[in-house]
Amino acid sequence: MSDKLSAAQRSKIRRLSQPKELAPDEEGGELNIVPFLDIIMNILIFVLATVAVVFTASIETTPPSKGGGVRAEANKDTPTLNLTVFIVSDGFALKATGGNIAPGCGGVGQGIAIPKTGGAYDYAALTVCAEKLKGANPAFAEENQASITANMDISYEYVIGVMDALRNNSQGDALFEEITFKVAK
Repeated sequence: MSDKLSAAQRSKIRRLSQPKELAPDEEGGELNIVPFLDIIMNILIFVLATVAVVFTASIETTPPSKGGGVRAEANKDTPTLNLTVFIVSDGFALKATGGNIAPGCGGVGQGIAIPKTGGAYDYAALTVCAEKLKGANPAFAEENQASITANMDISYEYVIGVMDALRNNSQGDALFEEITFKVAK
């Protein structure tokens, strides 16, 4: 059986088979890269935000020696200061060749030589005390090495503060240029 198409059906077929004019945004042959660039920019920003850029500063130090507090001195007859600063939670305890330094940096004795003031470490007093100890004997003038020991609960920033306080005196001149670390026994 051959059914003939009605006029409406023929019209619909003609209309659907006609080539259409494409809209400007539907033209073939062009690739829309804007979404691709959006994705790339988001990934780039994410990568830049998550990359950890770490700036480190290095401080020249000498590790503890095997012999404890033994200094490598050319002349063993010359007296040495052998200054050691103990950083404890109450302040700074100092020890030199003559023994422990008394509170207030007034001589030999027991106790915290430089207690905390207002809950903070007194680095200026530490610098003054180190100057006083180094100037106590003319033989100490050439000594440029001091040691630091800290309790386990002491933050790194306090160790750096002590190093800074010992390196230069109040006038900015070199005090103890070589800082070594000791392990408390």
